[in-house]
Amino acid sequence: MSSDPWGRVDETGTVYVRTADGEQVVGSWQAGTPEEALAYFERKYEGLVVEIGLLEKRVKTTDLSAKDAQTAIDHLREQVDAHHAVGDLDALRTRLDKLVETVAKRREERKAQRARQSDEARHAKEALVTEAEELAQSDQWRAAGERLRALVDTWKGLPRLDRKSDDELWHRFSHARSAFSKRRKAHFAQLDAQREQARRAKERLVAEAESLSGSTDWGPTAARYRELMSEWKAAGRAQREHEDDLWNRFRGAQDIFFAARSSVFAERDAEQAENLKLKEELAGEAEKLLPISDLKGARAAFRSINERWEAIGHVPRDARPKVEGRMHAVERAIQEAEETEWRRTNPEARARAEGLTGQLQAAVDKLKGQIEQARAQGNNAKADKLERELEGRQALLDQALKGLQEFGG
Repeated sequence: MSSDPWGRVDETGTVYVRTADGEQVVGSWQAGTPEEALAYFERKYEGLVVEIGLLEKRVKTTDLSAKDAQTAIDHLREQVDAHHAVGDLDALRTRLDKLVETVAKRREERKAQRARQSDEARHAKEALVTEAEELAQSDQWRAAGERLRALVDTWKGLPRLDRKSDDELWHRFSHARSAFSKRRKAHFAQLDAQREQARRAKERLVAEAESLSGSTDWGPTAARYRELMSEWKAAGRAQREHEDDLWNRFRGAQDIFFAARSSVFAERDAEQAENLKLKEELAGEAEKLLPISDLKGARAAFRSINERWEAIGHVPRDARPKVEGRMHAVERAIQEAEETEWRRTNPEARARAEGLTGQLQAAVDKLKGQIEQARAQGNNAKADKLERELEGRQALLDQALKGLQEFGG
């Protein structure tokens, strides 16, 4: 008989293994020596040790599912419980028991992880739905549309929830996208209608602009072109494929008219510049009549100059006030000389001037007396009022006295 710490072979060739529950029959060995029998079954034990070690490593370092791990454990436990090996089988059972605990722990950890991931996925999808519902009301069509497409890609990358929750959230998400698409479609349909309306309006404006391009009624036509431009801007944009062509036709018609007008105006400006030169010479000739010493001669000379002036055409608008002002100044000087002469030689006018002067002098003297009386009575407000009235009467008196002097008085 042969034996070792974990097993023995009796004289009949039966092999036993020692366990906590006592000896268990391993098998029968008739092919060789007892030592060879023990060595054979010890190698089978080592094989179990290796398999258990490999399984422990897989459970620890890989994502082996709990189900597959438990199946492997059960398979090894059957081999250990079959007692077809010699060694510390109880130690192997203990390792398998610990492995079961490890797998159970891993199962709970993975369950908790899945719960966390599911919760995170739920929150993520709820956030996507909330943003999609906000975007559904946006009028930023391009940006919102691009963002919604990005949200779909993000959704596809998230884990699925339970069917009910996932379907409910997807329904809201899909409804928001559909609502946005419907609003965008309606917006662009309306925009297309507006652009078609703008196209028709601009077609009419182009037709009128082209019909006016040959007009020589410069002022009213230019004014109408300005009105057409305002109407063009108010009409809005037509479709892109029509807008540029319509604008080129519209602008081209205006260019034809304004080019023709500019040509005519250039000729007119040259003529008016020559007229200005002639009128400036006449204004200079008229100014030589000043100061007036011979009223009758000055009047006749100015009449001759004015006749030649009237025969000359228009001058540039911006130069007109200055050159006409020079002529008017000479004309006023002649008129003033005539009035002075008339007053000097008109007895009735002198008498009226003297009478008016006397009345004004009396009014001034009376006001001065009233002012002195008001001051003496301490009524300064009344005195101030009367003084303002006195200033006006005194100015009239001064003017009347000046007029009287012109009569030689």
